[in-house]
Amino acid sequence: MAESNRLVDLVQLGIDEFLAERATEFSAIAPELLRFTDLAASFLAGGKRFRALFLYWGWQSASGVPHGFDPLPDASVSADLPGIVLAASALEVFHAAALVHDDIIDKSDTRRGALAAHKRLEAMHVDEGWTGDAAQFGLSSGILLGDLLLGWSDELFDAGTARLADRSAGRSGRAEFARMRTEVTAGQYLDILEENAWTQHPEAEALSRAHRVIVYKSAKYSVEAPLVIGAALGGASLDQLTALRAFGLPLGIAYQLRDDLLGVFGDPAVTGKPAGDDLREGKRTVLIALARQELSSQARTLMDELLGDPDLDDQQVDIMRNTLRECGAVDKVERIIDHNVAVAKEALTDAPLAASARAQLLELADTVTRRVY
Repeated sequence: MAESNRLVDLVQLGIDEFLAERATEFSAIAPELLRFTDLAASFLAGGKRFRALFLYWGWQSASGVPHGFDPLPDASVSADLPGIVLAASALEVFHAAALVHDDIIDKSDTRRGALAAHKRLEAMHVDEGWTGDAAQFGLSSGILLGDLLLGWSDELFDAGTARLADRSAGRSGRAEFARMRTEVTAGQYLDILEENAWTQHPEAEALSRAHRVIVYKSAKYSVEAPLVIGAALGGASLDQLTALRAFGLPLGIAYQLRDDLLGVFGDPAVTGKPAGDDLREGKRTVLIALARQELSSQARTLMDELLGDPDLDDQQVDIMRNTLRECGAVDKVERIIDHNVAVAKEALTDAPLAASARAQLLELADTVTRRVY
């Protein structure tokens, strides 16, 4: 755990130093841009850093660095640590970009208990008394901020791979990074598509379609991809990559299923999002698909009418929550989470990975899926 905490600190330091350099560049263009970089810095401060941790332990599991952050002087692979920290930092910047865009797509006003990035930019417009449409300024500027963070994540990742002794490992990691970006964008589109086109598909396909969104929008991106990127940067063998994928995908599914439950039942003080936000956004999740299988036609019609209404009041949210509990959908999701965690842990048994890394990955599996609501 101490090693993971140290990585989190180093990632934050790497991000802060990178942003300070970019702020200097921006200030030379126009002083007004500093408020833009300040917003990026505030958005990148803190967080659980799960993706950075999975990348690091993926690297450790394949490279087998024996002493973590205090490597032996003659352990040549340990010289790669600064590059690995930069690559882990790049994942966090990429995640921030995805969140900025996601909040715009979902019309979410808050993130982590504060205003979402585009709403902060809108508030800045109002506070300064500028002309024009404040909301449109926030949306336009938010899109640009997300794009900027995407570009910066590339810069950081390339800076990290440039420090690796094994350039072929760097290229392998870069290919996995590109794969992750493609898959998460595809998953994001599938999520939007499902919210809008679900009535055009057979009811029998609803669950499999919701599962596909989970896999590509979150499961691979949140757990599997960071693990594989890190392992690739450590020169992983095919057997090691296969083992990490077998661990990462089911764990990523469990992680997102837990997130879906938090999106409906989570305490706003813990999640940083309004209660029942996913219901107002109309997310066609596995939870909803399972509920629709159990509900009567009348109850299903009511659920469909309420789901996606941005003006749902607290009473309506409570009605939907109770319906989801009473029909057994919540219990089913909990069982699916438990099953996927078990499958993930089983994949690490006798896997050709460093023992210390296996222990840390097992601990992370519990950490990312046992969040209360």
